[in-house]
Amino acid sequence: MAADASAIAQTIQLSVTPVFLLVATGSLLNVLAGRLSRVVDRSRVLMARWPETEGEEHARVVAELRAADRRMRVINNSILAAVACGIVVCLLVALLFTQAFTGLNLGVAASWAFALAMLLLLASLLLFLLEVRLAIRAIQVPMDLLEGEEAGWLRRSRR
Repeated sequence: MAADASAIAQTIQLSVTPVFLLVATGSLLNVLAGRLSRVVDRSRVLMARWPETEGEEHARVVAELRAADRRMRVINNSILAAVACGIVVCLLVALLFTQAFTGLNLGVAASWAFALAMLLLLASLLLFLLEVRLAIRAIQVPMDLLEGEEAGWLRRSRR
């Protein structure tokens, strides 16, 4: 019985690192869901304004809607990669426990699962970075909203 308890304790110790990865992935998913929610809300506002606009303002609304649509697709892909990472981490923990209790050598499978989880997390983070860059590019402050001195500085810096 003592051997079983020590095997369980050792397996739990081995599972701690993947569980930290799972917590980090969950935190990333929380951030991504928040960003997606804000983009969806902004898109709804823009869609309500769309029929009421004309000319240059209409073109700005359409351009912002296109940018929001692209951002939503990128965030969705980032969420997909993060969820897949979480699933693979759960599989990794299951492999570790299966190895401990069956005596099967699943070390290679566990190594591949960990590497796959890392790649999926990397993909999610890169997509998150892309979405942040898209968001920054989408923000356009109209010149008429800037104060005179700042607008003059902006015009001089573009020359």
